[in-house]
Parts: sequence; structure tokens; C-alpha cells
Amino acid sequence: MSETKSILNQHIVPALTALSDNIYLSAIRAGMVSVVPLTIIGGLFMIVSYLPVGGWDAKVAPYLQLLQVPVTATFGLLAVFVCFAIGYDLGQRLKQEAIVSASMATLIFLMISIKLEDLTLSMDSLGSKGLFTAIIIALISVRVQKYFTDRNLVIKLPENVPQVVYESFLSLIPMFFLVLIFWLIRFVWGIDINHLIESAFKPLVFALNTLPGILVYAFLVTLLWSVGINGDNAMDAIVAPIFLQYLTANVLATTQGLPLPYVTANGFFTTFVNVGGTGATIALALIMMNSKEPGFRKISRISLPTQIFQINEPIFFGFPIVLNPIFMVPYILNALILTAGSFLLMQWNIIHRPFVNVPWTTPPIIGHYLVSGGDWRAAVWGVISIIIAMLVYYPFAKTAERQRLQREAEVKNSTAVQ
Repeated sequence: MSETKSILNQHIVPALTALSDNIYLSAIRAGMVSVVPLTIIGGLFMIVSYLPVGGWDAKVAPYLQLLQVPVTATFGLLAVFVCFAIGYDLGQRLKQEAIVSASMATLIFLMISIKLEDLTLSMDSLGSKGLFTAIIIALISVRVQKYFTDRNLVIKLPENVPQVVYESFLSLIPMFFLVLIFWLIRFVWGIDINHLIESAFKPLVFALNTLPGILVYAFLVTLLWSVGINGDNAMDAIVAPIFLQYLTANVLATTQGLPLPYVTANGFFTTFVNVGGTGATIALALIMMNSKEPGFRKISRISLPTQIFQINEPIFFGFPIVLNPIFMVPYILNALILTAGSFLLMQWNIIHRPFVNVPWTTPPIIGHYLVSGGDWRAAVWGVISIIIAMLVYYPFAKTAERQRLQREAEVKNSTAVQ
């Protein structure tokens, strides 16, 4: 066991930590997080529009178009907001004028979203379909800005010029360069950049809405957590745009009265799998809150109030679960079981698929009900999920308890002999 921990600490953990702390992945994560409030606001209007109450659809019908305006303004322009947010965050990280970085990236993204046929904006590209393009354009734009700045290939005005004017001219050459290059690519050579990028990511987009694909994702997230790295954050830069695309497609299907196409839309993993925290650790806290071992008992009772709001760091590092084979096994196993169970129940249309975004800190069961648009069966599955997780954790938790009590008894005996 000690050799395994040594290998993890010396070779695997540093590599994974470096990946997690990568400046570009960090900027993507920050940009995706920044649009969450927009999707929550859009989701609230979705709940009001399609409340699962008898006769509600008839009552809300005269106002349905008005209620859809905030939905279109949020979900319909997601890529624009993401591009701006990532450009701003990366600009800060690279010591550039952040607002200029964000504006530059957004300009380029909007420009390449203009259709060749009639020179109007492609609204599809501004929504979830353009998310990957928005991300890549933001990264390239700010990186080009940094390149020109580092090599002093910029226009510098006298120091007595107002700062806002100074910064504007500072960005003029890199901005012109970017506009020229992307204008040539999109309008002179006729290359559809958004289509190319969308095609490149299509296999990944497809895979994450399959049971094998989402199981692999669940395994990677919990494995990263098990070695002390925030698995959700580490993977978010890759999967968040995809899950957001799924959610937007489900929202659109709901407004059109069509079946929801995606199971693993945003909210699936955070609500249906991370019940009371990643690995469903609220179940472990419930089992051990009356443990015979004082340390386990105290940590469980301290952790439980935070786990109601999906925050499980106290129990995760207090027991600990990290680098602890006894708890790592059920921790990963629970994620896989709840992923498979939730996926199949939605695939078989027993519970409703996600189409409302709620804060990840929403308590379990309540979150199940809201994310599914008010499906009571999803709330019942939330209760069952906690029970399943408790059954999985129980034998491992009691083994750890016996081992700890035995060690404590041995220490007391050795102290008494001395």
C-alpha cells in the first residue's frame, strides 16, 4: 500500500496537478462558471413556462412567448458570453488589459459567425452550437495579443494620454492582425470555422451521452478526487461546454414540445450522481454520525450540514478518503452505480431528463425535483440513491471503524505496559 501511495505521489499526482492548474484550462473553467447564472435565470423562466401542474399550460399560454424572451437571451447567446468571459479571464492571467482581451476575442467570434450567403449573423452559432468555437477563438485571440505585446509590436502613445485611449491603441495592431487573418479564412477562402471545430469535437460530444462514455467520465472524476485533485474542476474545461450544449438542446426541445434528446445534460452529474458531494459522501456521513470511533463520529456530524449543500471536503479530507484504499473503492463505485442507474432510468423515460439548470449547491432530492422540471419520480430516485450509497459504503465504513478502534486499543495497551 505504501509503495502504491509513493508511486501516486511521485509520478501521477504531480502530472495530474499540472494539468489541473494549466492556465488555459483554468481560463476555460472560469469562463464556463461565469455563465452559470445566465442558465439558472433562463431555467427559472423555463420552470414557470412548463410547470408540471394540471391546467398550467392553458393558463400560461397567452404569456408563453414573453416568458421565452429571457430564455432566448441567455441560452441563445451563450457562446458570446463564454467567449467574452474566457477572453477576460485569460487576459488577466497573461497580464493583458482584460477588457480589451475580452472585446477582441468577442469581435473575432462575432465576425466569423456572419453567414457568407447574406452577411447576417448566424444565431445558431451564437448559442450552444458555437461554444467550442468561442473557446478556441478566445484562447487564440488573447495568445496573439500577448505575442504582440511581449515583442513590443504595438502602438504606444505618450504617457500623458488617458489610460483608456492608451490601451485602445495598444491593442490596435494585434486586433487588426486577428481581423485580417480570420477575415481571409472565413470570407476570402470560405472556410466555415465553426463547422470544422464542431466536427472535430463531435466524437466526444457523442460519447458523453452514452452509458459507456459517461461511466468513463464518472470514473475519471472520482479517480482524480481519490488522489487529492478536484476531479470536477479538472474535467470541467473539457466537458462543461458539452453538457451545456445538451442542456440547451433539451431546453429547445421542451419549448417545441419534442422529446428531450440528451440524458447527460448539465445537471445530470452534479445532481443525480454527486448526491451530497462527489461520490455521494452524504451517505457515508449518515452511516458514521453515530460511529463507535470518536474521530469518525465527530467528522461526520461536522460534515453533514455542509453535505446537504453538496460540499463534502470536511469528510473527504477528514476521514480521509483521499489516498485511502478502504474508502476509495466505495467512493468510485457509488459514482458508477448512480451514473448507470440514473442514465438508464432517463433512457427508459421512467424519470424526466434534465432541462433546468440549478446551482450545484442545491440540496439532494430538491435538486432532483427541480433539474427534471418538477418530476416527483426524480425526487424519489434521489432518496433511493442515498440509500443505495449507504449500502455500498456500509461494509467499508465498518471495516475502517474496526481497524481504527483496534489501533487505538493497541496504543492504549502499549501505553499501559510502559
